[in-house]
Amino acid sequence: MNALSDPPVQSFLAAREVVVLATLMPDGAPAATPMWFLPEPDALVMLSVDGLRKVANLARDPRVAVAAETTTPEGAVRGVTVRGRAEILADSAERRALVARFLDRYHPRLERIWGGSRVMPANRVMFRIRPGRVRSWGLG
Repeated sequence: MNALSDPPVQSFLAAREVVVLATLMPDGAPAATPMWFLPEPDALVMLSVDGLRKVANLARDPRVAVAAETTTPEGAVRGVTVRGRAEILADSAERRALVARFLDRYHPRLERIWGGSRVMPANRVMFRIRPGRVRSWGLG
């Protein structure tokens, strides 16, 4: 088992633009969604539109899984999975700093989605995933 803070895990995640988030539907079935994210040494941070199924799933049951994988030109498979719990982040100085990091990471696409604004719209939510288990493969 790995830690999210392990340098090879952080390096791999920093090079990924999208990961797949799995939440739990009311009947217990998994629901997977590609997501933009910020990798941090102790968590993954994501944004979504309030009212979407994944946000309702998180509010009802915070257990999640996240997966990222790639294949090198030589055919080696590399990846990371994270299982943990999500928490919705209320407006705060920390969340505003994370918004700035999202805007930098996904510039200029995120600003376009937000209508040219560098402020997170009121209908968006940010959540942090604290890992309970991290697994990696092929990272050397």
